[in-house]
Amino acid sequence: MTSPSAQETPTAAEPRSRDRRRRDTEHRLAHDTDIWVATASPDGLPYLVPLSFDWDGEALLVATPADTPTGRNLAASRTVRLGLGPTRDVTVIDGDVEVFELDALPDERADRFAERSGFDPRASSGTYRWFRITPRRVQAWREANELPGRDLMRDGRWLP
Repeated sequence: MTSPSAQETPTAAEPRSRDRRRRDTEHRLAHDTDIWVATASPDGLPYLVPLSFDWDGEALLVATPADTPTGRNLAASRTVRLGLGPTRDVTVIDGDVEVFELDALPDERADRFAERSGFDPRASSGTYRWFRITPRRVQAWREANELPGRDLMRDGRWLP
């Protein structure tokens, strides 16, 4: 029996057009719940964790405790690399980070995150912060044949 991800991602398929890759990426952003978040400390120590997210069509919203390596790294560097999807259908997003205290977001935005992720950091006893991530560069590919043209966004603008 094959795994669901193997059924969803054909091996050695014809390369997708940039338009198709963008549609697939936007679908994943709108429907997936979790994303890999890669940060680095000021002295370069890497850190990778999965976090739940919400995509509003322009930026991703994540929440994590302020005193964790991820929270500290995001606040200090204001940059992040995200990995979305399985390794054979990956989207890599480099983004700029804005930091917000829990009460700084409108309730409707925080409620949307909580509904989508199944987790409401406002109800937690820890000191959480919101991190709004605006994509600066987006890449997507499945196989080696999709490496050329993998850039979908540069400098915060979707490519034609």
